[in-house]
Amino acid sequence: MKTWFAIPLWQRVIGALILGIVVGFLWGPGAESIKIIGDIFIAFIKMLVVPLIFFSLVAGVASIGDLRKLGSVGWRALVLFVVTGQIAVWLGLAIGTLLAPGSGIDGRSMALDPAALEKANDRRENAQSFQDMILEVVPSSPVQVMADVNVLPLIVFSLLIGIGILMAKEEGEPVLKIFESGSVVMQKVTMIVMELTPFGVFALMAWVAGTLGLEALQALGFLVALNYLGCFLIIGIVYGGMIKLIARLPVIDFFRGIADAIAVSYSTASSNATLPVTLRCAERNLGVSNSVASFIIALGATINMNGTAMYLGLATLFGAQAFGVDLSWADYFTISILGTLGAIGAAGIPGAGLIMMVLVFGAVGVPLETIALVAGVDRIMDMMRTTTNVSGDAAVATTVASLTGELDRAEMISADDV
Repeated sequence: MKTWFAIPLWQRVIGALILGIVVGFLWGPGAESIKIIGDIFIAFIKMLVVPLIFFSLVAGVASIGDLRKLGSVGWRALVLFVVTGQIAVWLGLAIGTLLAPGSGIDGRSMALDPAALEKANDRRENAQSFQDMILEVVPSSPVQVMADVNVLPLIVFSLLIGIGILMAKEEGEPVLKIFESGSVVMQKVTMIVMELTPFGVFALMAWVAGTLGLEALQALGFLVALNYLGCFLIIGIVYGGMIKLIARLPVIDFFRGIADAIAVSYSTASSNATLPVTLRCAERNLGVSNSVASFIIALGATINMNGTAMYLGLATLFGAQAFGVDLSWADYFTISILGTLGAIGAAGIPGAGLIMMVLVFGAVGVPLETIALVAGVDRIMDMMRTTTNVSGDAAVATTVASLTGELDRAEMISADDV
């Protein structure tokens, strides 16, 4: 047992991925008999969605209370987080639309729940009017919303609770502590569930390889490649452009300064675990003042998940294409909003993006069975998404520090010369 846990989780997941593919090819369709293990893993993920989103989103919004202390620094950071988040999710939608990674899979022949496709089709046939959609966003019963895992009203209710805590100021601090503690507890529970990942990945990959064969694995490999492509575009063009055009700093020097944070984030797939290294890089290598770095990077680890936002858009289209679900422009806008808000509510720990899929998929009628397809390769993509998130935290902190005169440019130059 000690030997098992001594192996890093990502290595166990990749090992299970390879073993599952081998077993699936050798076993063939009979591998479906162990799918129940993967079903249990997916059920645990679904279980986490409502409490994780509720506590994380409320705590994330309420933590913005520090904005009154930093003034323009906080608002500029929030604007950059939201704008880059929207760019990221639309980039994922664009890549998914143009390159269609899910077109190589006929998921309709292997849906875990046949009723899921019927539900998706019914949603298309009985499309709601714009007025009905707006009215549905308002949660008439928060308890019912949580029981039904109804995404948009759940997010609205969580945002309102967070804003209410901010407005209550000192009187709301006890409630804030409850939600902050609840967020931490749910992250710990999520980490426990993530320990089941190797077993779920093994069963699901064996089932996919045995049932769909090489075509499914090729499609999943293409999805992984597109995930990396999207992340590289965000890091190189969006963050690089921010540093060059807004902060007016050398792009190469910036990335050299956060090299340690990039290495740790890729290996751990956790924004929270990388937080101390990101802070050190921002202050010592980039010359960002302690007050700006500590606020923006800590806030970013909670609400800045651009890699996750991009992936949610990409994965939604992957599922829609695999299961033959047609998405409208209204669905695209829904995905863009939920992708950004879902990324804000995602915990900065490995596997959080997998959990957020439940929110986005359910809102636009993409079968949740998509999770079973991508779960096996999610960890490989999660490592790159986390690197994107952490790079974004440092980029926003550096840009805001430059705009507000809180950046020691000489410190960046001297750090590069060492």
